[in-house]
Amino acid sequence: MDSDSKPNGNFADAGNPDRDESTNALVPRILGFDVGDRRIGLAISDPLGYTAQPLFTLHRTNRRADLKWLARVLRKHAVAEAVVGNPLYMSGDQSPQAAKAQVFAEELRAEFGLTVHLWDERLTTTQAHRHLDEAGHAAMGRKGIIDQVAAVLILQSFLDARAGRRGGS
Repeated sequence: MDSDSKPNGNFADAGNPDRDESTNALVPRILGFDVGDRRIGLAISDPLGYTAQPLFTLHRTNRRADLKWLARVLRKHAVAEAVVGNPLYMSGDQSPQAAKAQVFAEELRAEFGLTVHLWDERLTTTQAHRHLDEAGHAAMGRKGIIDQVAAVLILQSFLDARAGRRGGS
């Protein structure tokens, strides 16, 4: 192809990292949530759906404002699915916070029509603190990022389990 030629439709998206080569379709993004009363940590899957990356922490104000803000995030990142951490007790019984996470998950389904997965997040916050300790992050000032790290752990666990079901590594 010379410098004046334009690529035809077959090659226009060849360099697009969001394109699934096996189906030639965009890989849907997945948003992970660590839901708390004051903050919600968010993480997003990479364009290929292999890894979770921190996105930000939403400081909650009220239901309407939170949902309006989340609508913008869902649109911006073309999110098709959500994974909401479900903080069960170690016994597997539902905790009060798990009930709140389940209500939040249902709000996401009803408001945005998303497929929402509740994901067991027992010990996720403990793991998040451990990761930050290992990275040398000071204990002071963690409130701003601990929820994001927990959301990454929740989403990554979901992505790993999904890859395992598909026969991936």
